[in-house]
Order: sequence, then C-alpha cells, then structure tokens
Amino acid sequence: MSARILVVDDVPANVKLLEARLSAEYFDVMTASNGTEALAISRRAECDIILLDVMMPDMDGFEVCRRLKSDPATHHIPVVMVTALDSPADRNRGLEAGADDFLTKPVSDVVLIARVRSLTRLKMMTDELRMRAITSLEIGMQAPERSAVADTGKGGRILLVDDRESSYERLATILAAEHTVDVEPNPTEALFHAAEGNYDLLIVSLDLNNFDGLRLCSQARSLERTRHVPILAIAEPDNSTRLLRGLEIGVNDYLLRPIDKTELLARARTQIRRRRYTDHLRDNVQNSIEMAITDALTGLHNRRYMESHLATLAEQAATRGKPLALMILDIDYFKSINDNYGHDAGDDVLREFAVRVRKSIRGIDLACRYGGEEFVIVMPETDLHVAGMVAERLRRSIAGEPFAIHKGAKRIEVTISIGLTTLEQKGEAVADVLKRADTALYRAKHDGRNRVVSQAA
Repeated sequence: MSARILVVDDVPANVKLLEARLSAEYFDVMTASNGTEALAISRRAECDIILLDVMMPDMDGFEVCRRLKSDPATHHIPVVMVTALDSPADRNRGLEAGADDFLTKPVSDVVLIARVRSLTRLKMMTDELRMRAITSLEIGMQAPERSAVADTGKGGRILLVDDRESSYERLATILAAEHTVDVEPNPTEALFHAAEGNYDLLIVSLDLNNFDGLRLCSQARSLERTRHVPILAIAEPDNSTRLLRGLEIGVNDYLLRPIDKTELLARARTQIRRRRYTDHLRDNVQNSIEMAITDALTGLHNRRYMESHLATLAEQAATRGKPLALMILDIDYFKSINDNYGHDAGDDVLREFAVRVRKSIRGIDLACRYGGEEFVIVMPETDLHVAGMVAERLRRSIAGEPFAIHKGAKRIEVTISIGLTTLEQKGEAVADVLKRADTALYRAKHDGRNRVVSQAA
C-alpha cells in the first residue's frame, strides 16, 4: 500500500530515522523542518498522512495541527503526533487539537507502521469519496468541508460493548456528558444491536469473557449496515499484539486501560467527526447520481437515464420472450399555455402532469421526461392491448380534471396525445421502437389530439 507520508521535525536525525523506517515499508516520504513548510505542502495536497513533531521553533505541533484541522482544504488529512512528550496532559492537548493519534518516542516500528497503514486505508477511502463528490459542487450542492471543520464531534450515538459492569458503568458515565450511549454487555447480541441502532461509533472491549472482541470488530466491518461505523477498541496494556491485529482488520482507534476521561472523550469526538464527514460525502455522491438521472422539475427520470435503461429493459424482454410496451406522450398545445399564462403556469402543468403519470402506472414501469412537454413510459411484460388500456386511462385522468396554475388561483383544461407501440421482435433496435411510437404520436396529433394511437411492430 503506497502512500505519501509527510514527516515534520526540526531535528535532522529524527527525520532520517522515520524516513528510513517508512521507506523500508515502501511508503513515499516527504519532509518538512518547520510548521510553515508543512502547512504549505499540505495545502498543495501533496501528502496523505502527516507525522508531526510537537517541539519546533517557529510554531509548535499543536498549533500546526489546529491550523490543519481548521482549514477546509486540509482538515481531512490524518495527523499523527510523534514526540518525546509523554504526559497525559500533552497527549490530550494533541488530541484536542485534532490529532488522529499521539505516539510517544521511542515508537516501536511495528506500532508506527500499523498505525500508518490503518490511517492510509482511511485516507484513501475518504479521497475516493471526495473525488466522486466533486461534481456535486458543479450542480449546486453544498460541500461538506466547512461544516466538518465546525463540527464539535459531540451529540453522537455510541454503542459500548463491554461485559464488565464496573468498566461499562464508568465509561458510559464519562461518554454521556457529550453523547447518547447504549451499553450492550452481551457480545452475541452486539452485532444485531449495532446494525439496528444507526450509531456514530462502536466502542468494543477486547477483553470480553468467553468471546473474541476482535471477531466482533471483524464482523462489524463485513456487515453492510455497520461497515462504515468507526470502531474504538479498548484493551489492557499487555494486549498490544491484539490491538495491532485490530488495526489490520479495520479498528479505527484504540485506548489502553486505565482509561483517561479526557482522552476517551477526545478520541470519541475525533471518530464521530470523521464519520459525519464521510457520511456527508456519501450523501453528496448519492444525491449527485440521483440528480444526474432525474429531471429537476418533474422528479421523473430524464432522457439520459431512459436511453440507457431502455436498452436493458429491451434486452431483458427479448431474453425472457416477454413483450415490452412503449408510449410517447405529448401535452397538447403546451406552447399556448406558456404564451397565455406564463412559463410558471407551464411548470405547474408539467409538475402536476408527472404526479398523474405516477398514479397511473406500476412501480416496475419507467416514466421519463423526454424533453420539453414530451414524456416516455416504458412498460415491461405488457402487450399492445393492455398498454392501450393504460394509455387511455392516463389520457382520461389528464383530460378529466383541470390543472391548477398560479398556486391554485386559476384552473385550465389540459389534454394529451399518446403514440403507443411494443417491442416484440427479438433484437430490434430501441431506436426503431421509439421512432414507431413517435410516428403513432404524430398520427394522434394529426387526427385531432387528445387521443391514443397504437402502431404494432
């Protein structure tokens, strides 16, 4: 796994030592001798993880970390403080500044590499989501960076899995000061509880009685509903081997007993902030996908989606030997509606038309806005006779009740013309089917509008 690691330290010997360790594991290593240089490199998006010393001349590591985490351009880059400072106060100060971890020198090679690999996986996943969400900015959606910077990490929902009463009572009391906490002392029920609870963080004791806590973590990573929920493991000080194994299988962070109250809260906030940020990225990606295939005015699928999905439906129909009906609908005299009542009224008609279309078709049918006032409905497993009945019912539903415009201030009569055909010849091009339906639509309009015309294959 290759990643670009930025080592920030003003002592050349320390830099060379870390550079040698990381290069031996095939990481690409960059270096900076002060905080200003580190911030500039980070803003240019040249690194994936930052290993940051605390004691530096121009700006200490705490301030560098605070600036990184408060900048929308760099807040997502994992920061590991690697320092000779070893007091709980220093550790908590680093975590409060936003550091993802705080390692005290001398750092074991195994621990360092395991932590870097774990954070590399996380960073690469986040980068992929960020890249896929870039288009959301282009279509007017709000980027999550600024809200992520402002997020305190408080108010999360946490599931604590621990079967030692004295332990979980103390931990739950600490966490309850900032979060909603559920305790699950039965590890066999924990996975079901986690899947159903929509949690922001799982805290799992690795010292469960008669149950392997790492197996629970692994199962949470393999289950779709808990795959992206961060996991904070808690272990005894002599359990470092299992903790390293936990980082390999997807544990995000860990704490050693005895648990420091401030450190527990700081690590929980860090994981919850990251969870919310990646969730927002995923939502942006999903919303941008939906917006790319949906007509913004009517909420129906757009022409791009119809053209790609129609080919799939036609292939399925041919493979199964089932008919496929297709109709093109055109709102009669739509231009005169815009001319006489304004384009706002035309939009009102299009929106209400889409509502009535949805009410007239099945869930498996595909309804799309083809362009302007033209719409296409594709009906799988439907022959020409049944499709004609559906088309006639839809025509009556449009003509039978006036359309409200100008927020209900006025109601106008609207009718539609429909051209209908079916795909019944295996291998027939969908373009030919659309052309045949369009020809039938032309006849409907030529014959006086407000009617359905069918044309068999």
